[in-house]
Amino acid sequence: MDLELTRAEHAVGRFSLDLIGTDLASGDVVIIENQLEKTNHGHLGQLLTYAGGTDPATIVWCSPSFQEEHRAALDWLNEHTDERTRFFGIEIAAVRIDDSRPAPLFRVVAKPNDWTKQVHTERAAASASVTPREEANQNFWAELLRRIRERHPDWTKATTGSKQNWITLPYGTSGVSYGLVFGRTHPRVELYIGSPDAERNTQLFEKFVEHRDLLDHRLGAGISYEPLPGKAACRIAYEREEPGDVLDSRQHDALMDWFIDTLERFRPVTQDIKVLLAAEGSVAAPRPSVG
Repeated sequence: MDLELTRAEHAVGRFSLDLIGTDLASGDVVIIENQLEKTNHGHLGQLLTYAGGTDPATIVWCSPSFQEEHRAALDWLNEHTDERTRFFGIEIAAVRIDDSRPAPLFRVVAKPNDWTKQVHTERAAASASVTPREEANQNFWAELLRRIRERHPDWTKATTGSKQNWITLPYGTSGVSYGLVFGRTHPRVELYIGSPDAERNTQLFEKFVEHRDLLDHRLGAGISYEPLPGKAACRIAYEREEPGDVLDSRQHDALMDWFIDTLERFRPVTQDIKVLLAAEGSVAAPRPSVG
């Protein structure tokens, strides 16, 4: 998986999940629970609690040593949950060769049935069914991500282009991301608020609208505030005045420049608003860790 961290110590109710991130190829949520000692029932319960509060596709439990009963529990979950949900047990150790620095050693002790075969099959099927537009999307996004990492290495670690007409970059709050999108006619940059909690999405969107003077001042005309009726998500979008088509390779350099230049203006102001909301104690502020 090409993974990107969204947050450490992510609040789930009164509790705190170690790591939450995104599978950049699919957009699915990935959660990771780390344990410093041999696995126990308490952390198994925490893992399931966090899964219930984040709706992940991939759940990873890391520990120096897995008890057989807990490894068997992950195997049972893989056998009895749907195909979209995957549980992994990972044993972590440190190794050193002569006087080298210690290096991490990961050993998979629990995984979905036929996981390796499934990955190869999915990749082969995906390669065989790529349309010209999907291939153009993959090439365009891969090059755009390369240019973004070159200019702003802290924005994303993603390297793989998506077949979709959009890619996402992390915002720093779970359920919220930056989107770079080819719309039906015009490209756009957006802040997409799309956690599983529709009420929280609406609350956060309304908080951003309260600070629209900052967005409007820095970005000018063209920004839109879209509650997306009928969907759980909301978005704030800035659209390019001129149309753009990924299939026209002659436009690629100009389109990439527009995406990067626009995000260079869009990202700082939305990050500033995130700081303001945290100071106000709003729904966007990280909640305290309880365990």
